[in-house]
This record gives sequence, structure tokens and C-alpha cells, in this order.
Amino acid sequence: MVNRTVKDELRGNLLERLAGGSALFPGVLGYEDTVMPQIANAVLSRHNFILLGLRGQAKSRILRALTTLLDEFVPIVAGSEVNDDPFHPISKYARTLITEAGDDTPISWVGRESRYVEKLATPDVTIADIIGDMDPIKAARGGHLLSDELTIHYGMLPRANRGIFALNELPDLSGKVQVGLFNIMQEGDVQIKGYPVRLPLDLLMVFSANPEDYTARGKIITPLKDRIGSEIATHYPETVEIGMAITRQEAWANRGGMPVRVPDFMEELIERIAFEARTNKRVDRRSGVSQRMPISVLEIVISNAERRAIETGETEIVPRIADVYSALPAITGKIELEYEGEIVGGPAIARELIRRAADATFRERTGLVDMDEIIMWFDAGGALQVSDDVSAKSVVQGFEAVPTLVDTVEGVGLAQRSDVPLLAAACELLLEALVARRKISRSDEGRYGRALSEKRRRPGEDYFGGLSA
Repeated sequence: MVNRTVKDELRGNLLERLAGGSALFPGVLGYEDTVMPQIANAVLSRHNFILLGLRGQAKSRILRALTTLLDEFVPIVAGSEVNDDPFHPISKYARTLITEAGDDTPISWVGRESRYVEKLATPDVTIADIIGDMDPIKAARGGHLLSDELTIHYGMLPRANRGIFALNELPDLSGKVQVGLFNIMQEGDVQIKGYPVRLPLDLLMVFSANPEDYTARGKIITPLKDRIGSEIATHYPETVEIGMAITRQEAWANRGGMPVRVPDFMEELIERIAFEARTNKRVDRRSGVSQRMPISVLEIVISNAERRAIETGETEIVPRIADVYSALPAITGKIELEYEGEIVGGPAIARELIRRAADATFRERTGLVDMDEIIMWFDAGGALQVSDDVSAKSVVQGFEAVPTLVDTVEGVGLAQRSDVPLLAAACELLLEALVARRKISRSDEGRYGRALSEKRRRPGEDYFGGLSA
């Protein structure tokens, strides 16, 4: 059996995967040409590395996926707390056992999943948590001096020996613990309660952090930063199509009961909500807008449509714009607002994002469309009440009263008159686009009417005609 260090093991298995043409980490989308090559280079170079990115950029998923590059099983000295290699033991326990038992030393096998240790860094994490501490009970029971290595209660880092140790939010560690980390990384030694302990650990150390925290003065100590081999920046999906693919992969859409059909323009609208939020000046960009937002929104949208389908006796679940408004809690809970946004309020910002996303989706799919007759009907006093608890058939009957509305939707290829659920969703998309352009208005209760001028707008009513609070 060839004895390899963890970094050599990862490197060798990665080379085999690359030679076979396999994806580095299946299921992680959007990083094929950016992040993945950098990770591959770091592993091939046997570097400890850090992923820098905002929340919801798959950093933890990537770190956990590193275990797929480990061997399926490795042997350890049975009973070892630090996964001692039978041929290269590092603990006094294993060395003593091998000396006494020789070839009869008991061996255990550890799977790859057990060789991954992950810790979320917080300011209260101590050296004892990460490295270890002297255990007076062990000393008393074994009759050892406190300075004896056999009295150590090992922390998470030694227990990750011969595996991968992942530390999330690295800058949140205190300076003292950061010093302990770089001593282990560089020299393999540490002091516990004043006693020097040599721990030549064999592991890959990987980290994650927010870019702003990682570069801010006083958050990360320079010697530790200098000993991390590669610094890899993650990012949000670069295109709406990639974002849709991620959301489609991660969201719980197949409910196992009534069939679910999500129109592709609804998937795009939901994804564009996140894209709009990431560029909105009233949303804190330093905090980021997690990719979990469109995933959560899609799940609630489907749930609301599912509830309506059951109550109205429909045979399939087809979400509409009204269902997106039911997902406001999934939006407001995923965005951090700037001062101006806090004054306006999270729900108002969320409604604005939905309308902007609807307009962008409609423009992308239809281009310039003549909707003057529809606008004139509303200007003349026409109004529609579109609730999320009304069947698609009833909604479409109301839409047919608006001149050219259904014909316009059919003409741009969004839906056919025979597909009633899809037609209802497409007509709502068109109306939302008009709301975003201030051609018509929409109340919080789903009532579409004529556009509100500055004189007609009520106190507290937002730019798009919805209540801001």
C-alpha cells in the first residue's frame, strides 16, 4: 500500500478525475470557467486555500465536496483520537501501542466522510476548541503529569488529522487563535497551558470568509494570511440562465402529488428578483443577496399555487404573478437594507423588485409591444381584481374584458388561449410590466387600475402604486 499525505492523496485523485474528463464537483453550477480551475490549481499545488465570497455563493458546498477527492477508506490505529497512520503515528498513544503490539496493532478503517471536520468561527472560539487543552481528569486517572502528552484533550484540528479541516468565517476568530493556526500550518507545533506540543498534522486546511472582513484592518492577522496558499473569489451567477439552472436544481418543486408546471417566464422572473436586488441602491451590497432567495421564493410560489389548486379543484399546479407576491417573506428575510431602504420598508422594496423583474422578463421575451389599447381601458376607469385564491379560468374571464390583452399575450408567444393556466400567468406578467412602467397601478390586494399621478397618489404610497408600509 502506497502511503500518501492528504494533499498528495487529493492531488492524485484530482489528476485521475481530470484525466477522465469528469466535472470537478458535480452539482456546483456557474463556476466551471472561473472558480473551479482555481480550486483545481490550488489542490494540484498542495495549497491550503480560502474561498472569499458573499453569502449564498456555495462556499460551504464546495468545501464539503472536497471529500469526494479523498480515498474511500484509510487505515488508522484503533482507538486513536487523531486518526494515527499505522506507519507514521504522531500521538504518544499510537506510538506506545505500536511499540508494545508490533504487527498485532489493532487497525480500524475510516471513510472519507469522517475525515472532514468543519467549524464556524466565532469570537468566543478558543485554542482549546481548535487545538486542545490539558485534561486534569485524564492525568488523575492515568497517573500522568499535566505536561504529559497523554493528558491532552484534542481539539477539532488534531481530530481532523489525515483529512480536511474547514473553518468558515475565518476573520471572526480572535487573534490568539489565528496565531495558533498559523503555528500549526507552518511549524506543526503549539503551546497548550505553557507546554510546547509538537503536532505534525497531515491535513488540508481550507477556509471561507466575506471579502470585506478578510481585508479589513485588524480582522485577519498578516502572518496567517501569508500562509494561506491560494485566495479564491467566488461570485453570484453571472447570467440569469445559470441562476435559473441553480434554482431549478435546488428548489423543492416536485411535491409528489398534483403535477407542477412552472412557466419558464415565471422561473425567469423569480430569478431576476435576485438580480434586481443585487443592483438596487437601497439593498446593502456588502451583505449580498443569497442565491437561496430565488430558491425559497420558488418554493413558496409553488406552495401558494398548490393551495389554490386544491381549494379551487384545479388539476395541476401552475404559479402566477399573484403567487410571487405571496412570497414576500422569502424576499424580505433575505435582503439587508441601506438606510434609505429601511425608511421605505422591506415589503415595499420587495414589491418594487418583483415589478422590475416582471418588466425585465417581459421586455426580454417580447421586445417592444403595442399596449396602448390596454392602457386606455384602464385610463378610462377600467379595473381588475386579481387574487391569488381565484382559479385560472375565472382570472382569464376577467382578462378577456380588457381589449387586446389576451390577443397581445398570444401574439408575442407567451401563451395560447387553449392553455388557460399558462394564459392567466402570462396576462398577469404583462400587467405587472405595465405597473413597473407606471402605465397602470396595482394595489396590495391585487387590484389593477389606472396609473396614479403625483396628485392622485396617497400619502405612504410608493413609486409603483403599492403601499410602502
